[in-house]
Amino acid sequence: MSETIVSIRNVTKSFPGGVKAVDNVSFDIAQNEFFALLGPSGCGKTTLLRMISGLETPTAGQIVIGGEDMALTPPNKRPTNMVFQSYAVFPHMTVADNVAYGLKVTGVPRDETKRRVAEALEMVKLTALADRKPDQMSGGQRQRVALARALVKRPKVLLLDEPLSALDAKLRDEMRLELTRLQENVGITFIIVTHDQDEALSMASRIAVMDRGAVRQIATPSELYEHPSSRFVADFIGKVNLIEAQVISNTAGALVCEVKGLGRLELPTASPAAGTIAIAVRPEKLKIGTSEPLAANVIKTRGKVRDVAYYGDTSHVVVAVDNGPDLSVNVQNESRLGGAGVERGQEVWLHWSPNDTLVLTE
Repeated sequence: MSETIVSIRNVTKSFPGGVKAVDNVSFDIAQNEFFALLGPSGCGKTTLLRMISGLETPTAGQIVIGGEDMALTPPNKRPTNMVFQSYAVFPHMTVADNVAYGLKVTGVPRDETKRRVAEALEMVKLTALADRKPDQMSGGQRQRVALARALVKRPKVLLLDEPLSALDAKLRDEMRLELTRLQENVGITFIIVTHDQDEALSMASRIAVMDRGAVRQIATPSELYEHPSSRFVADFIGKVNLIEAQVISNTAGALVCEVKGLGRLELPTASPAAGTIAIAVRPEKLKIGTSEPLAANVIKTRGKVRDVAYYGDTSHVVVAVDNGPDLSVNVQNESRLGGAGVERGQEVWLHWSPNDTLVLTE
């Protein structure tokens, strides 16, 4: 990893009444990294972002940006800039004037302001709209105005607080790609706060998953999805079947457990485990069929289709297992005939590889 640009050191933020919004959090963010703070509402992610920007003051701990402790540095003097959820563009100003505003109030000469505004508008592909007012633009275009206004100040770190939440689903998908491209082109550190797992997985190079003020895991998107460290992370990142299991034995990298409705399972794992644990399998790892699978070395069970939901490219099937848990399966709709090929009430077989089963002890 390249040089650290932001260092969060044992940071705590307490509010009146003893509420800890952020609880002794420590991690580093690298220069030119696209880093996401991900978690449910109230987990502390926005409070942490506001402390990085200087809009909130830590109760304890240290925030270091570019090698300098920010304790005595006010927000307007920090090498950061923030794009808010509401965009907060000035409706009475043109796009160019919106972008230039921050440079004008800090006394940047007129010629340099004009040049930097032109560069920022080119970055976000808004040069042709420089003379428009915000009310003549789409939500995605206004969001790009807010980005240009932040980038024109040339911050070392760009902070984004739920920047896509006000957009419709299709535009949100488009802006994810634009933000990723923009971050790669400008070469500065982006820190984004979001509760949307798809947003974080599709854009960030690393993600910190937060819960109740603490960081539960920091990893790349694929590591978080395929190797979550706890039940909370497994359940929060994507869809997952979480199944309670009782450990029978755990030796030489193989764990034997008893699962209601599935019987005795042998799973490969290097993690020590005993007592009651959770095993987990992602819905896309399960295979569904109308006859018993003949493949060797698989976990298999029979059940009855309880629900089928059609989403176009995929179908989501819920199978009720006799004396066991309901299991969710994602089926790719590869045929133009459409649908998952099964219907409610139908008896089916499920199977998956033991290697695709997560063992979660936390």
